[in-house]
Amino acid sequence: MMLDTALKEEKKFKIVMAAIKLFSRDGFYATRVPDIAKEAGMSAGNIYNYFVSKEDLARCAIRYCTNVLANKLREINEMPLSTKEKIEKFVIGYFEVVEKFPELTEFFLRVYLANREVFSKRCDDGYECAFEFIEEVQKLLEAGTAQGELKEENFHVAFSMMMGPLGCFTFLTGENVLDKRVMEYAPRIAEDIFLSLSRRKKDDHQKR
Repeated sequence: MMLDTALKEEKKFKIVMAAIKLFSRDGFYATRVPDIAKEAGMSAGNIYNYFVSKEDLARCAIRYCTNVLANKLREINEMPLSTKEKIEKFVIGYFEVVEKFPELTEFFLRVYLANREVFSKRCDDGYECAFEFIEEVQKLLEAGTAQGELKEENFHVAFSMMMGPLGCFTFLTGENVLDKRVMEYAPRIAEDIFLSLSRRKKDDHQKR
């Protein structure tokens, strides 16, 4: 029974990765279920044993993409580090994912954000499709505030201040316009994110 469950999850993962690859390359609407099936090495009919529709598959794919980051941030949140150190580790980890799995970030930016109607029925209520990742970001911000390292801020504002630069550099990486590897920008980006959220003013920080 456990073997059957493991095999089923393995096949489901294979379908999701095939879908992410094709969605990110060709777009959601141009990608057909038979295309995904061919990429995954199975019949189109078999796809429907795991997902009720292409939309359902796309929603599962975005959960997978965001959970990769959620798991990474969860590990960092559990480390006995300062908020500044956690932010730096997360920024580096985020860009590691961008460089190692470009199709994941391509899918998020070019499918999830560009085709909101596909996800609106399941993903708009409380960011359901990205819930685990958003929850970990919230834990990081709340812990930093409780420890006196971060200033009190509306969560949505703080979230955008943290994720905005990361999304921007992810986009620039995908467009191949950066003059260096994105990882080389990570320490400076992490520093600026922390300063934007910190209780200390930037000038005070620079004097130290």
